[in-house]
Amino acid sequence: MIAAIPQGARRAAPPKTDVLSRWGPALVLVALVSALSLASANFLSVANFARIATAAVPALMVALGATFIVIMGSIDLSMEGTVSTTAVLFALAFGALGGQLAGMGVLAIGVALLAGAAIGLVNGLVHVKLRIPSFMASLAIGFVGVGLSVLLTGGDIVRVNDDVFRALLLKRILGFPLMVYVAALVVGAAWFIQRNTTLGRNFYAVGGGEDLAHASGLNVQRVRILGFTLAGVFYVIGAIFAVARGGMAESLTGANYMFVSITAVVVGGTSLMGGRGGVWHTVAGVLIVNVIANGMVVLGLPNYVQDGVLGVLVIAAVVLSTSRRSHALVK
Repeated sequence: MIAAIPQGARRAAPPKTDVLSRWGPALVLVALVSALSLASANFLSVANFARIATAAVPALMVALGATFIVIMGSIDLSMEGTVSTTAVLFALAFGALGGQLAGMGVLAIGVALLAGAAIGLVNGLVHVKLRIPSFMASLAIGFVGVGLSVLLTGGDIVRVNDDVFRALLLKRILGFPLMVYVAALVVGAAWFIQRNTTLGRNFYAVGGGEDLAHASGLNVQRVRILGFTLAGVFYVIGAIFAVARGGMAESLTGANYMFVSITAVVVGGTSLMGGRGGVWHTVAGVLIVNVIANGMVVLGLPNYVQDGVLGVLVIAAVVLSTSRRSHALVK
């Protein structure tokens, strides 16, 4: 049985570091928006903000799943393979079930969600039961996922042309695509899991000190397995949004999500040491990454400038979210 550990049992962060971790990402986001608005009149518009939000939605869903893993003090690098495989499975199942979201095609969502949960479960079992470091176990599962997506498609593209499904991108409310509002509901669900469920509190307990959590009666292995399973579900949601945005699925659908999601989680202030951060930090982190990407395009700057800025932000975020006093050697 999984037992919740009182939040007071977590390791307390130094006050200054805690304040920077809590409010730093939001302040960085506001500063970026303000600076880019002054630099370009084209940046500050509903149409441009809609482009930013549309680009951010799939990555945000993936980053939410990764957030739960990082809170536990682990790293998940399987998202590219999971997104590619489940996107292809969704598209194939959708077509096989009639290709209509208003009909039997809606069952394809359940097929994809089950597949993502299964991949996450295997990921967690390999990590926990075989005692393989999470980054290595998940990286291997990610490679398997990419290979499986190639096997399923034969290297071809699977298109999804249903008007109802494509309405996630094409239907607009107040200038923003419908998928943005659906994503907001998913963010609310993730926040609820984090704040109001025993499992969400246990993620923090494990990340705040695995030995203490185990000594308090928490089944740490089960929490980790459930965490990876839950992450797999969020990766599927990101995959479905990616298919809706592009109108197709292929073996490259998940490309670059590993870099973007981990960068967003770290830049958002969720500590790589575990135990601190959360959903709203990740929302801010994803928006920062996408505002930078959009701003570089608006200003006409090359991609390497964007990569350099993101690299500096990642280093700064890790410095601000990690207490070096408690670690004799940073590996």
